[in-house]
Amino acid sequence: MAEGGAGVLDHITIRVSDREAAERFYDTVLRTIGVERSGRDEEYTVWKGQFSLATSDNDHPVTSNLHIGFGAASRELVDSFWRTGTEGGYRDDGAPGPRPEYGDDYYGGFLLDPDGNSAEAVHHETAARRVIDHLWIGVDDVAAARTFYELAAPFTGFSLRRVLDERVHFGGANASFGLIDRTPTENLHVAFETHDDATVDAFHRQLTAAGYRDNGAPGERRYHPGYYGAFVLDPDGNNVEVVNHNAG
Repeated sequence: MAEGGAGVLDHITIRVSDREAAERFYDTVLRTIGVERSGRDEEYTVWKGQFSLATSDNDHPVTSNLHIGFGAASRELVDSFWRTGTEGGYRDDGAPGPRPEYGDDYYGGFLLDPDGNSAEAVHHETAARRVIDHLWIGVDDVAAARTFYELAAPFTGFSLRRVLDERVHFGGANASFGLIDRTPTENLHVAFETHDDATVDAFHRQLTAAGYRDNGAPGERRYHPGYYGAFVLDPDGNNVEVVNHNAG
């Protein structure tokens, strides 16, 4: 079995009900923490290559019940993120402050985007090195979701780090994600990086053999020359990808 996950969150994509409104929100708040828009085409709007959005449609409904934590280099930038957002008319989801339940040096401020997803700026020891620091993904069944992501772990490089009664946490080299017992996150796309096509193939083969739903067989995609990815749906229907960019 090929095992070659890099432990890197390559990108996430959310679907939005109003692309221009979502762009305004994320442009407004992300620039306060140094995350500028890096591209836009007919389908996607992208920030620093790691976070993107696209318009929802009948085949790709709006992403809901998701929490995204964006890394900030200081507490002052967290304050600016939240203040700029609330002064711009966006909804507060938690004023800036320490959150010791998440870590001794954890400092976060929370807003709601136009579709009601939670966007946070967070500062802690390693957050400044990350565009996306973490995701909180609501799941219908924590045990079932854990089983899926543990089976995917050799190919994503993200390993189980913490187990609590109501949630589990996986960590990698540049981000972490929690699977939380609450209203399930829907219509999220999350992609993990690898450095060889064989790992992409093995991810798809092993997960579909275990009964998980295929959402795209291994192969080259149109996003750029050498982009090679495969897609499987997790137990809550979110689209999980392993991708090799075949760069260099």
